[in-house]
Amino acid sequence: MKFCWILFMVLSAAAQSFAGPMITQPGKSPLITIRLVFRTGAASDPKGKEGLAALTAAMVAEAGSRRLTYQQILDALFPMAVNIDDQVDKEMTTFSTETHVDNLDKFYAIFREMILEPGWREDDLRRLKDNAINFLQVSLRGNNDEELGKEVLYNEIYSGRPYGHYDIGRVAAIRSITMGDLKQFYRAHYNTSNLTIAVAGGYPKDFPSRMRQDFSKLKGSPDNLSLPAPKPIQGRELVMVEKQTRSVAISLGFPIDVRRGDPDFVSLLVAQSWLGQHRSSGGRLYGRLREKRGLNYGDYAYIEYFPRGMYQFEPDPNLARGQQIFQVWIRPVKPETAHFTLRLAIYELERLYQHGLSEDDFEQTRTFLSKYVNLLTKTKRAELGYAIDSRYYGIPDYNTYLKTALSKLTRDDVNRAIRKHLPMENMKIVVIAEHCDKLRDALLSETPSPMLYNSPKPKEILDEDKIVEKLPLHVRKDSVKILPVNTIFE
Repeated sequence: MKFCWILFMVLSAAAQSFAGPMITQPGKSPLITIRLVFRTGAASDPKGKEGLAALTAAMVAEAGSRRLTYQQILDALFPMAVNIDDQVDKEMTTFSTETHVDNLDKFYAIFREMILEPGWREDDLRRLKDNAINFLQVSLRGNNDEELGKEVLYNEIYSGRPYGHYDIGRVAAIRSITMGDLKQFYRAHYNTSNLTIAVAGGYPKDFPSRMRQDFSKLKGSPDNLSLPAPKPIQGRELVMVEKQTRSVAISLGFPIDVRRGDPDFVSLLVAQSWLGQHRSSGGRLYGRLREKRGLNYGDYAYIEYFPRGMYQFEPDPNLARGQQIFQVWIRPVKPETAHFTLRLAIYELERLYQHGLSEDDFEQTRTFLSKYVNLLTKTKRAELGYAIDSRYYGIPDYNTYLKTALSKLTRDDVNRAIRKHLPMENMKIVVIAEHCDKLRDALLSETPSPMLYNSPKPKEILDEDKIVEKLPLHVRKDSVKILPVNTIFE
């Protein structure tokens, strides 16, 4: 009887303590880095309430707490030179911050209250709704053809699935969200079963245990997210967004069943990097489209979601996903060269699939990646973020994981993975352009698209152009959609 009572007390104490994982990286830095990641996000938005996860996070990080208004919080944080960032993706909601150890207690009291006791004020909700809608209508639809095209591609690939809407949401859905919706989402998803706490720096020894105790107040069950496979793509399907714009932005891609930790992930990473490393001039697409022909500013490839690519060189952590796509980002080109540019990109993709990488290409790319990985965790915020992502994927720390796998990799591994996972005949193509009907007719008719240059080009390029200008694109006529830009994310 006494044993049972002791066991009951132990289990009761455990139930009241923080249930989620905690990552601590003590050090000597006076800057204390804190990262909270909830395993919930836009994929958990209810139908008709797309944007609820993002708006909930904004109400936590960009609004007042129960005790303080948002302006009071800003006034308190300003002398400490501290900001709190929130990021919402499909399966993760992240709050990250950094403060000097001298301000830790004062700052943490505010931060803790913001997370645990949001203010839920109607004026904050109106402001944040307006911000979200203005971002969709003005910043994204109106001013950013490239990010718009990339997000439309994801929406099209995952249509009808949990990933099938933009993380910020839809305009009509955002307008319909009530304070009750926000509170319900918060209660259902912001709990210790979903939470990972990460802290680094020269913090007091008792600080992690204080955080454990504080956040143990968030009760609830873990998310149980079901991710049905996206609808198969049949041939080459074309989605065009009609917009008054002076250039043509192109994104294309298809789902892949490969994520970090899978046997072929690092092989595909080598192939992707060789084809088009983000914001690098060393990729094959960059070399053939920009350097040799001057078609645009750059061309890159991805096997993991990489938003905001226009503004940064390395991806943010805590965008871990159970489903990914292979994607190519073709930065805007002149309308008169759009047909040829799309053909040239497909030509290079087909060559990659058919021939794979040479031994020299493989070795150079492998060497590059073994060094590049160090850039991804160059800050404590990023290091903590990647540590959390590694827990999600069930792998060692990302640097160790990648360097170990690269050291054992062979060219045959890479080329086998290319043939297995990157068949190029089935893909979605998204185009942002004016006069979409004219480009559509040219693409469907397979009209030759010869290039005209302002300066002489080497014979090798001109000879290749003769092949590319007639390359069949095989766009399925019955797949073509032309969407007015004002209907996107509406």
